[in-house]
Amino acid sequence: MRFSRLLAAVLLAASVRPLGSQTPNAAPAPVPIEISGLFFGSFNMRTDSAARAALGGKRPSAFSIDRIYLNFRAPAGDNGALRVTTDIFQNTNPGTNGYFQGWAIRMKYAFFEYTMLRDAFGKGSSLLARVGSINNVIIDPAVGAWPRFFNPIAVERVPYFSSADVGAGALLTFPSHMGDVYVTVMNGPGYNSYEKDRFKDPAIRVLLTPLANRSAGYFRTLQFMPWYYKGFVGSQFASGGGGQVGPGQNGAVTDPMTRDRYGLLAGVRDRRLTFATEVAWQHDQSESGANTVASPRVVADSIGRMLDGYVIARPLEIMNPEKHSPFFVVARYDHLTPNVDPTAAAYAGTTPAYDFTTLGAAYDLNQRITLALDWQLDRAVGFPPPSGINVRPRPNVSTVFLHWNATF
Repeated sequence: MRFSRLLAAVLLAASVRPLGSQTPNAAPAPVPIEISGLFFGSFNMRTDSAARAALGGKRPSAFSIDRIYLNFRAPAGDNGALRVTTDIFQNTNPGTNGYFQGWAIRMKYAFFEYTMLRDAFGKGSSLLARVGSINNVIIDPAVGAWPRFFNPIAVERVPYFSSADVGAGALLTFPSHMGDVYVTVMNGPGYNSYEKDRFKDPAIRVLLTPLANRSAGYFRTLQFMPWYYKGFVGSQFASGGGGQVGPGQNGAVTDPMTRDRYGLLAGVRDRRLTFATEVAWQHDQSESGANTVASPRVVADSIGRMLDGYVIARPLEIMNPEKHSPFFVVARYDHLTPNVDPTAAAYAGTTPAYDFTTLGAAYDLNQRITLALDWQLDRAVGFPPPSGINVRPRPNVSTVFLHWNATF
């Protein structure tokens, strides 16, 4: 009751004009707000032996709402615009589930942008500046091609980094649809975390579409996208402490550790047949020890690699391009090597990795709703026989999905 009275008072106050503003025909024009959204989920059934063993040999199954995105866009004066995207998800973190049970809402994108220098470098060119919780350098071109409702793109699924973070960016669009350059400087931990150190992470992508000006042809959408993310992570000894021997005050370690990601994506995005292939690397540093004379701080390097590729095909439309087909098939393969050069004796002569496979078929019920039946397998390959304290691979996961995806 108190809340309803307060809300009524606020609405009443907002509807009353100040005395000095009651000028005839002076009502401000309403600001148009564009609202759109994306909702996808699934019915899934685990078929792997590890899942069945936990239920007496029976297959676990569940209905799942995977994501709901609500997008709000509005102009902000001449050449300005705002965007807010909410990420509605089910909280499964046991550390916070006692406080935020069930469904939670967080901001994924929340930024202001300003467009300038239109056509300054040729017809269709522009420079756009953006600040807030913004998209990372590769998410838009990559997610625009792969159907996100099946699973995230490869480098986000692992994850190498988050799809969005708080920071600032600039997008230079080339003339004549020839591509763009997007640069960002971000906090680093991602939009679902707070800033954890004093370091900021710069990144850049260059998207090239060399055949975009062809009047026709399948390869008009051919694209190449090299990208680089220079990441930094603060030391666990950044504040120092008694007995520590770091170079900073009170034994603090003030230098960052490396958290770099880089890669190259190439592909074609056509309604009839879309395909892409990508190679990406992660270079991480970690530390051990207590940063004392008795237990010195030791920094270790590791380099991981992701190889992935996918195909999205509409067979009936390939045979008859004049008629749109609602049916399409997908196939995807990811090969993740967590460390391309393991040095531990237990891994001599091996290169442990994980293969992730997606096979499926989908049908567009209408322009906004799609149903899909698919199978996904995540399995370990190349691990040495378990012995001693060497790392055990995670169990294989085999799942059958009935996915649904709706946009508005």
